[in-house]
Amino acid sequence: MGSMRSGGRAGRRMKSDINVVPYIDVMLVLLVIFMVTAPLITPGLINLPSVGAASDVPVKPLEVQISSNGEIALRMREPGANPETIARAELVAQVRQRITADTPVVIAADGKVPYESVMKVMDELRVNGVTRLGLLVDQQSSTGAAASAAGQPQAQPARRR
Repeated sequence: MGSMRSGGRAGRRMKSDINVVPYIDVMLVLLVIFMVTAPLITPGLINLPSVGAASDVPVKPLEVQISSNGEIALRMREPGANPETIARAELVAQVRQRITADTPVVIAADGKVPYESVMKVMDELRVNGVTRLGLLVDQQSSTGAAASAAGQPQAQPARRR
């Protein structure tokens, strides 16, 4: 009998493979749970524009440029528009003359301009009824670096309310 027992043990080998059937069962249960709960999750509330409003051509913004030496210039952000230097005292009058209620105004300040100067211009415009006001910034990307080297800065308005 001793020889049969040892012969039986020698015939059996230990399996070194992982049994994945229970893991597949757990995965399928989780998949069903996610499929059932996904439609119940409410997305964030977004006010989407109507079809008529979306087909309108967007209004070109008015750009207020503040150079590093403190000079202020105005230009419409469209191809071929040149900046027109104005006096600081005429800023509000010139801006109000050039915009409508729907025209956004963006401030493009040189990086060396003190923060206080930019905030004074923003405050002066906001107090005088310019509500659609934002800051113009350069996007840091590989295409942006190539475009600014060619003299075409890629700027996007960062709107503040």
